[in-house]
Amino acid sequence: MSSGKVQNVVVVGGGTAGWTAAAAVAKLIGANLNVVLVESDAIGTVGVGEATIPPFRTMHRLLKIDEADFLSRVQGTFKLAIQFENWREVGHDYIHSFGFTGQGCWAAGFQHFWLKAKTLGFAEDYGRYAPELMAAQTGRFGLLQENALSYAFHIDATAYAGLLRQQAEKDGVTRVEGKIVDVRQAESGDIAEVVLESGQAVKGDLFIDCSGFVSLLLDKALGTEFEDWTHWLPCDRAIAVQTTAVEEPIPYTRSIARESGWQWRIPLQTRVGNGLVYCSEFMSDDEARDTLLANLEGALITEPRVLRFRTGQRVKHWNRNCIGLGLAAGFLEPLESTSIHLIQRGVIRLMQMFPYNGITESDRTEFNRQMETEFRYIRDFIIMHYHVTERTDSEFWRRCREMEIPDSLQHRLDLFRDTGRVFETDLDIFRENSWVQVMMGQGIEPQSYHPIVDMMDEQELRQFMQFQGQKVDHILSQLPTHREFIDRYCPTASA
Repeated sequence: MSSGKVQNVVVVGGGTAGWTAAAAVAKLIGANLNVVLVESDAIGTVGVGEATIPPFRTMHRLLKIDEADFLSRVQGTFKLAIQFENWREVGHDYIHSFGFTGQGCWAAGFQHFWLKAKTLGFAEDYGRYAPELMAAQTGRFGLLQENALSYAFHIDATAYAGLLRQQAEKDGVTRVEGKIVDVRQAESGDIAEVVLESGQAVKGDLFIDCSGFVSLLLDKALGTEFEDWTHWLPCDRAIAVQTTAVEEPIPYTRSIARESGWQWRIPLQTRVGNGLVYCSEFMSDDEARDTLLANLEGALITEPRVLRFRTGQRVKHWNRNCIGLGLAAGFLEPLESTSIHLIQRGVIRLMQMFPYNGITESDRTEFNRQMETEFRYIRDFIIMHYHVTERTDSEFWRRCREMEIPDSLQHRLDLFRDTGRVFETDLDIFRENSWVQVMMGQGIEPQSYHPIVDMMDEQELRQFMQFQGQKVDHILSQLPTHREFIDRYCPTASA
């Protein structure tokens, strides 16, 4: 155990990561703690993490953030799914939606019932039985008391960081402006203080590194090793730009595969967030810029900017008395909108293990085990999109098809292909329905289904499938359009 209680918490860096950490520590466990956040107005944030997943709402419940007010302030729209275009092959698309598809039983997921119905010729498209997917396709959304939809948001990340800052400062967080020029360590090796250009020193017992790709504390000061995953996820750059909205906002994110990467489109109330993730080995920055600009709708609001990154994670997310969050701890491209989720998971784990009476090695070990495991599961899920493809039209896609993949992912693919089975795993944010939707969307169809399905005769199975479709129709019949709901629930002032 480290000496002394933790009384002074120093957050280095702002943005979504820094202000989430500061707001959570101050509000949820801040009694008798002094929380300081150090950031420099001269250093920008990445600020492109504009799409979220449903667990995002958990943090808001903990912080008691009003949903309608939050959405109005961040130009928020609702998200029910991601549409993947050109990933399996050029011209093909599928949707990975939140929530559940159909109804399974104790031994077998719905996909097994669907597979038999398909062989008998009366199954509709798999997505027909997913209420979130069908609502996304038809541009509908609403908050229902029964059969509630699983949803997340599209947000303006910069405005969101500002909202969190306001909340944090209201709960007693002190913001210190300035650029850090030195990090001083104690004889033990722990970080003792950070020194600003002005000469001011900010001392702390626990430091939270939210300094982005620079990783000022975890990497630069403590030399924490980085585990590189670019041999599986070769994209290493992104170009981001904002455009005016030219159509009604849709309740899903679009992910459009290009020749050497993929393009995102994230609809807010009055603008659209756009970007292109690409591999610099196969596409130059100028080619990427031209590709992105040729595939935009609406007028440019910002100038395109290039972001360089390396995919992977620190071998320790908590090293000595420093915890890394967000880009300082690792990076996974935002293909499945997990960036803010990983920040929030790190913050919640810190709340669960907060070292009031001193830092223990057992807490560090458990924190690192959980963060490392969750990163690896998300890594495998993202690799699957690239590897399980029928595309051979470019060297980039041919390499992705032919590359060796982690054994953990290969096993999941083999198990589903052979038997249709998906087993949910602790700390994997993606549950059975997500794996099934993406694996089938990318072109894997199981060779068999669970024999428990044969306990239904053909007529019973036909009625069962019809009932699953009717349940979805009943939900859709209660939903207004996405735009109508936003205008009534959370219109932004600028709209």
